[in-house]
Amino acid sequence: MDDEPGIARIARLLADPGRARILWSLIDGTTRPAGELAFVANISAQSASAHLAKLVAGGLLASEAQGRHRYFRIASANIADTIESLASLSAARPRASRSVLPSKSVPVQFLHARTCYDHLAGETAVQVLEGMLKARWLVAEGRDFRLTRPGENRLAALGIDLDAAHRSRRVFARACVDLTQRRPHLSGALAAALLDLCTRRGWILRARRSRVVTITPKGQEAFRRTFGTT
Repeated sequence: MDDEPGIARIARLLADPGRARILWSLIDGTTRPAGELAFVANISAQSASAHLAKLVAGGLLASEAQGRHRYFRIASANIADTIESLASLSAARPRASRSVLPSKSVPVQFLHARTCYDHLAGETAVQVLEGMLKARWLVAEGRDFRLTRPGENRLAALGIDLDAAHRSRRVFARACVDLTQRRPHLSGALAAALLDLCTRRGWILRARRSRVVTITPKGQEAFRRTFGTT
């Protein structure tokens, strides 16, 4: 039927290993040129060009021209959340069936703290969400979370612009099953605002070409004091 959701169309786009690797390399929210994405996906420049065109036409990637080069990024936070969720789902399958997922050789830093598009993921992110739930700053409502009055007061006191997060077109706060921890971390506009705050305050140091982030000593103390992380 014409009014059915295009699940099969999206599934076909994600089914190709080369396209899956391209999407996964952009999950940190970066914008990268076609040549770099071809190298990451281990495919020819010609093949990468065809795959990128399909991903843009399918609405999964957005592109922009800068001089003679064209750069690509994941089209929206909702798409990034979906890709991370699919990766998390496949993590529950036998190891032999995994493809783009982390293996035993993944650095400890990746497991501890990294970005998932525009929000924090990894062990630290899972503990942050658990701390917010334990303190009743957030209350679960299905997959989403409702911000309580105490949570609103505490997060505003930290310096998070809650009005801007609420005005965002994306979901405000949602559970995203962490790829490596198998427990949820926080995603959505609130999570993006929290990562931005942590970066501005020097709690987290981000690398330009990596999803891995460094929790600074100042950040470790702040996370312990604020969210009860270990």
